[in-house]
Amino acid sequence: MSIKRTLMSTVVGLGLTAGFASAESLTIAIVNNGHMINMQKVAEAYTAETGVELNWVSLEEGVLREQVTSDTATGGGQYDIINIGMQEAPIWGAAGWIEPLEFSAEYDVEDILPAMRAGLSHEGTLYAAPFYGESSMVMYRKDLADAAGVTIADNDSWENVKKAAAAMHDPDNGVYGACLRGKPGWGDNAAFITTVANSFGARWFDADYKPQLDSAEWNAAVSFYVDLLQSYGPPGSEGNSFNEILALYNEDKCGLWIDATIAASFLENPNVAYAQSPNAGNPVGANWLWAWAMAVPAGTENAEGAKAFIEWATSKDYVQAVGNHPDFGWAKVPTGQRASTYAIPEFKAVAKFADAEMAAIDSAAPEATDLKPYVGVQFVAIPEFPEIGSAFGQEMSAALSGAKSVEDALAAAQAAAVSIMEEAGY
Repeated sequence: MSIKRTLMSTVVGLGLTAGFASAESLTIAIVNNGHMINMQKVAEAYTAETGVELNWVSLEEGVLREQVTSDTATGGGQYDIINIGMQEAPIWGAAGWIEPLEFSAEYDVEDILPAMRAGLSHEGTLYAAPFYGESSMVMYRKDLADAAGVTIADNDSWENVKKAAAAMHDPDNGVYGACLRGKPGWGDNAAFITTVANSFGARWFDADYKPQLDSAEWNAAVSFYVDLLQSYGPPGSEGNSFNEILALYNEDKCGLWIDATIAASFLENPNVAYAQSPNAGNPVGANWLWAWAMAVPAGTENAEGAKAFIEWATSKDYVQAVGNHPDFGWAKVPTGQRASTYAIPEFKAVAKFADAEMAAIDSAAPEATDLKPYVGVQFVAIPEFPEIGSAFGQEMSAALSGAKSVEDALAAAQAAAVSIMEEAGY
């Protein structure tokens, strides 16, 4: 089945519809994460300078993906600029859903970190520009760890991390040992669980792209994840994603959090330490690779204006604008996208997380290996994956809440994956 046909089948199957974009301004669909929210205020200067009105549509991650997929697939033109990531950019570029991006020499595309540039390109053509990039790492309360007499090392074993979570767990005083994603979605709980599964030696598909969710490795990984959160996580973990856990962490309710490196920009407790992601014997794929990027849907009537805004919003000048902004400063600049950011003295002085973040990004391994035939760490770079990952995420949330056993949840996810892949012609 062709990429475009597969993508359209998914959109039609979801019953999604599209709207229309205004030709008089730029409408921008963004994920409701901190750096994106900050951009709305920083971009007031862009409007003042250019006269371009910016209409922001800020959406929760899962809702954003549904609405952006719907509008872009059908050429609806509701949005002029969209937030997408590494899973979508190469596939949508190849399908003709989004415009190729070419910028001026001053933009310095070579300054974009190679991992981000490669992940947002198809056959050497850039289809989305990274607003920020990330891997995943451990962020933990060193004061709590020290008081409990535990340590967390780089690339530690999952068992040692579990012991550290247990030692810091103090629910009577509102502190939970481990805060981890549980909210269903291919970019939510499925993303984190996949890194755990990778570290246990699991894979989504074999060399013939047959789903492998009924394997012993998946069972071990998911059983470990469920037990860790049920034993030492906050109540209602099946509803928690990035924003919910960030709020818990900043309320001093988390001992450790393993999530996007970009979170370090928004942590408020001064007693934070960082470590590279743990594993269960296989470090390859234990930390993810992602970029929230900006792309231009082929259906917009404002492609040139959209590309001009993206060039500004993902430039070195934008980083400077955030660093010098009175409401934000150098600790709040978007990271993980440009090498030059890490050489700025003002940034280096305040970003205690920078070395750990870069180590995580540099060690992420999205390429195909002998174990897995596909590209992607926490996702699979095929058009069918969002549907499969979403079904998987729902089943894992049911297992975490106790509504299903791990075995039953994985069996249901396997059945869904087999059905979707067979329908796609694999």
